[in-house]
Amino acid sequence: MEITVIGAGVAGLVTAVTLAERGAAVTLHERSGNLGDNAASWLAGGMLAPYCEAESADPGVVAPGLAAIDWWAERVPGVTRKGTLVVASGRDVGEVSRFARRSGGGLPLDGAGIAALEPNLAGRFHRGLHFAAEAHLDPRIALAALVHRLEGLGGKIRFGSALDPETAPGDTVIDCRGIASDAPGLRSVRGEMLILRTGDIRLSRPIRLLHPRMPVYIVPRGEGLFMIGATMIESSDAGGVRLRSAVELMNAAYALHPAFAEAEVVEMKAGRRPALADNLPKVTRRGRIVSVSGLYRHGFLLSPDCAAKAANIILGNTKREEIAA
Repeated sequence: MEITVIGAGVAGLVTAVTLAERGAAVTLHERSGNLGDNAASWLAGGMLAPYCEAESADPGVVAPGLAAIDWWAERVPGVTRKGTLVVASGRDVGEVSRFARRSGGGLPLDGAGIAALEPNLAGRFHRGLHFAAEAHLDPRIALAALVHRLEGLGGKIRFGSALDPETAPGDTVIDCRGIASDAPGLRSVRGEMLILRTGDIRLSRPIRLLHPRMPVYIVPRGEGLFMIGATMIESSDAGGVRLRSAVELMNAAYALHPAFAEAEVVEMKAGRRPALADNLPKVTRRGRIVSVSGLYRHGFLLSPDCAAKAANIILGNTKREEIAA
């Protein structure tokens, strides 16, 4: 069976790899000239944090999200299983209790417990939660690794190739174009991010800093790099980062640790994430076209589950054992 996948963001790459692992002949087409160009997943935090996401999402994300951690760890380098640390400043400390009620799975920490996990935060926060089962990865390393894996499995990838699903070649076409898709009910949610560099701070795991208006996260990327994100703005505007968002993200980094004031701003970008009304993804079939849409802010977390569903639709629910990593 010849399968065409359109879109080389996280949904398209994970789906293409999943199908290739099941023995399908897959060609992946990406309209951009290079991996990551115009892809929201290139700007993602890379947090595999199902319990934390369940605080504001459907609890149904937890089981497939936990399974996704193993999926990624078996296929890409750099998956770090040190959990997520959730903290709040003194005036917002009540947010920790609210977050604990809505998420589940977090171990309560006092100031000493926080300092034991992250020595650079010693004395700065006095209440927190540790979600030990969670993990994180570098999205750019992960996506590049999936390209290599797809090609190693005999799959093909064509950059600079814009296809319409209706006229694309292949026995089956999988539409993973994200916000460019014409899936019914799809809307755009902007996310903005910074990447900072400093040698003055060391963190071992993602930190979620709670705030009643705009909670943010700080993700260590190694070599002194930290990703700060991300806003959630209901907008189809494809422009760059807005001043207000940049200030809020920078203030959050400074609130976590004042040493971020001297950090170098390496990158500042905005992307548009595809979302449906319930902020959960959907896999549907219409004729020979299968659509994977609405991954919202859960691309890395839920794409393995969506890819498995797409593969089951195309190849049948009874699958042979996938090729080992």
